[in-house]
Amino acid sequence: MKKLDGHLWNIIPKYAVLPLICSFTFNSLIYTGTQILCRDFKHYDFTTAFDRAVPLIPEFTSIYLICYLFWAVNYIMIGRIGKEHLYRFLVGDLLSRVICGIFFVMVPTTLARPEITGTGIWDQMLNLVYTVDPSANLFPSIHCLVSWFCYVGIRGQKKVPLWYQRFSCVFAVLVCISTQVTKQHYIIDLIGGILLAEAMYLVGQKTDWYLKLQSMFTKINRGVHLERAIDKEVGYGE
Repeated sequence: MKKLDGHLWNIIPKYAVLPLICSFTFNSLIYTGTQILCRDFKHYDFTTAFDRAVPLIPEFTSIYLICYLFWAVNYIMIGRIGKEHLYRFLVGDLLSRVICGIFFVMVPTTLARPEITGTGIWDQMLNLVYTVDPSANLFPSIHCLVSWFCYVGIRGQKKVPLWYQRFSCVFAVLVCISTQVTKQHYIIDLIGGILLAEAMYLVGQKTDWYLKLQSMFTKINRGVHLERAIDKEVGYGE
């Protein structure tokens, strides 16, 4: 058990555990909470000629679903880069969800999904996605937002191999494409998600707001004994 515990902390630094859990929880609360809150609101359809011209490609459901693993891996990777980098990143991450929540409530959106007539595995998987994920909370796209955060959070970081930075960029682009060809989002949702990620990441990098967030989590970490040898946590290249 101790050996397993040691391996866990070699993957996820102790100081990063609660902040990353908080990020996931806050994202879920914003997305699910606003869906419940706005269930009976009027929803707007902003489908454009471009959106109607985009073909349906059910096979891209694989990318749309695999991205959840991509998110987990990259957020942990961002946490391993260092405390300051993590908290600067989380400032942008959390602010972006607040802005998403405002849009979800003020401008509820929906789109008419196509009828899936195929019987292949990816046709069935896309039908399942349509069943469990209501056509709401479209602008900006959380899928595009989080996937782009996964890229910008490691972009230019010397502790992350260059090949993986490039892979993350390519995969984030593929996720964005998947939102279009699975008919889960408009093109404006894609653009909004990427621009919001870039803007909020910049806010985190250019302000000292991260200090309050770091101070809060440091106190919590100490209270639950996650601060022990905190400055010696394993990171890239250490």
